[in-house]
Amino acid sequence: MNLIKLLPIGLLFFSSRAVASIDQIIDESFRPMAQAIEKIVFYSMPMFGTEAPVIVLLLVGCGLFFTLYLGFINIRGFGHAVRIVRGDFTDPNDPGEVSHFQALTTAVSGTVGVGNVAHVAILMSIGGPGAAFWLIVAGFLGMSSKFAECTLGVKYRNENPDGTVFGGPMFYLEKGLASLKMPRFGKVLSHYYAICIVIGTLGVGCMFQSNQAYVQFVNVTGADGSFFADKAWLVGLVLAVLTGMVIVGGIKSIAAVTSRLVPFMALLYLVTALIVIAANAEKLPYAFSAIINGAFSPEGVTGGVIGVLILGFRRAAFSNEAGIGSSSIAHSAVKTKEPVTEGYVAMLEPFIDTVVICTITALVIIVTVYEPGVTGANGVSGVELTSSAFASVLPWFPYVLTVVIILFAYSTMVAWSYYGLAGWVYLFGAGSRTKMTYNLIFCVFVIIGCAVKLDAVLSFSDSMIFAMALANIIGIVLLAPTVKREIDGYWQRRRAAVSTAT
Repeated sequence: MNLIKLLPIGLLFFSSRAVASIDQIIDESFRPMAQAIEKIVFYSMPMFGTEAPVIVLLLVGCGLFFTLYLGFINIRGFGHAVRIVRGDFTDPNDPGEVSHFQALTTAVSGTVGVGNVAHVAILMSIGGPGAAFWLIVAGFLGMSSKFAECTLGVKYRNENPDGTVFGGPMFYLEKGLASLKMPRFGKVLSHYYAICIVIGTLGVGCMFQSNQAYVQFVNVTGADGSFFADKAWLVGLVLAVLTGMVIVGGIKSIAAVTSRLVPFMALLYLVTALIVIAANAEKLPYAFSAIINGAFSPEGVTGGVIGVLILGFRRAAFSNEAGIGSSSIAHSAVKTKEPVTEGYVAMLEPFIDTVVICTITALVIIVTVYEPGVTGANGVSGVELTSSAFASVLPWFPYVLTVVIILFAYSTMVAWSYYGLAGWVYLFGAGSRTKMTYNLIFCVFVIIGCAVKLDAVLSFSDSMIFAMALANIIGIVLLAPTVKREIDGYWQRRRAAVSTAT
């Protein structure tokens, strides 16, 4: 309640003149720093006629490494993952705060977002249908790295005196590397990661999401003629209050909301998408042919096969965050004594986000408005392309899309607030005042995201999100033998339990 009362204080900063001034000052201050960091983080190297971002290659390489090292755990463990989420092995007395299903929906709410609607369309506009094939491949490989980082997240999590649980890369980088006789190195990487995720969360997981929700809301209510066209602060305040009401309750409150919201918003989007695909069922053979042929013999794409491969891998890395480590923070709050169980559950996250939802979006676009050699439909791309694809069958879909985007943005903000809070707690402690301070800051930034356009800040925070991937990849690769031992020990105990029961 105190948080909600304090939120209107932020409105003192948002007269139209002040917004323009703050926007300009912050943008000009951050731009040189943002550009410099962006060049470092997204450094690209020439590869077969195209430019390949090194961080994307590392993320995909990490997924490939764990897929091979863990013996294709993403295939072998899929059925077991479903059984765990279903509750077949649940013990309510296990330590933790949320169920396996709630941990999964919280993590999925952080990855399933505007990118599944808009960025897939941009990918199709640039790389054609073939890029969707590599998107699926990267999502499949990402399941394995997600398994590793979420297993480690639970194994090395902190259980606080007040009963709350915090885990994630900050904790397994420090504790895990200390167990490998590298305590200083682990400390450096963990603090580096915590700083990156706190800053990155306020941009990508907060301001960007509220901004996109506001823009779509204004567009569907009349753009410049909308009552809300000059009242971004009001929409931001509503979103901030709604967000604050959830996040002050911690992971239990967040999980309670996402466990209901995520299935609803995903089902709403998928049902409408399948209706569109069914209406164009005769084009499905062409769609699948275009995806497969385009993956290996693309036309008009710089760099040929490698170019379209990089495009698909990059979009997948941005979408499911496998290898970045952020969602392991949500998974670490699960009720379990066996870290590996959440590793299995976490594999479903890239599958849902990338293999299912992103692929469905790509199919909708191909069977409706995609034209070979044309950037989008009549020159449009992004969310407009996806919207026009759906509207070709369902004229009223832009309104549904508005609901979907607002729900995606809201659920992402709620989930990422917890990610940022975990980094904040790691740096400043788990006291109630410390948590309240961060939650207040986050909610004020929700309002700022609607009210101003801070391209440089968002570019900077996006860079920070992917900068922390380097620390996470180093950590989970070094701790790969630990993950394998956890798997072996888990199945030994499972077999022993079954043998005893019989």
